[in-house]
Amino acid sequence: MRRPRRKAEETRDDILAAAEIRLRDKGLAGFSIADLANDLGMSPANVFKHFRSKTALADAICDRHIIQMIGRFQALDVSIPAPERLAVAVRKLMEAHLADIRQNPYLFEMLVLVSDADLPSGRHYKQLIEDLFADLIRQGIETGVYTCKPDSAVTRHVGLAFAGVLHPIFLRQADESELSERCDGLVALVNAALQNPLAK
Repeated sequence: MRRPRRKAEETRDDILAAAEIRLRDKGLAGFSIADLANDLGMSPANVFKHFRSKTALADAICDRHIIQMIGRFQALDVSIPAPERLAVAVRKLMEAHLADIRQNPYLFEMLVLVSDADLPSGRHYKQLIEDLFADLIRQGIETGVYTCKPDSAVTRHVGLAFAGVLHPIFLRQADESELSERCDGLVALVNAALQNPLAK
């Protein structure tokens, strides 16, 4: 009796899940597409049908990880004043990356790779961060706490200001003992700028 045909999305999800297990355990160089196909009981050609290369597979794994990570911060308590919400969001994002460095070093290496190589997941991460800051800034403006203009330039500049504590490349080289102080200092500077923008 033939097995029922599976939807392409289900097969893709199975490939991603199996690849992520191998990636977290051995890194991208620690397995081949043939190894992965063998885990799933399918041919390498079937894996390549869904992901044209190991890089594309790693990019998709990183994108899924990024979406899950950012999703946790999009539901921050809106009753908290905007300056505090900004501080909580930045610190928790930084701590999530630091946890990956300690607990999932191979996955974090992939995040560094996609950021450095300008792959789709790296661009998606940047957009999700900008969207998160845009929501925080909009809430601050609506409640009268922030007095800046609600435009994309402000959001982009806020994202760039926090690169030293959020960008995977900078975090990999940072001294964790200094990061907490740096994070608090950047949050204070950004909140001051959003509440008291420079006159043009």
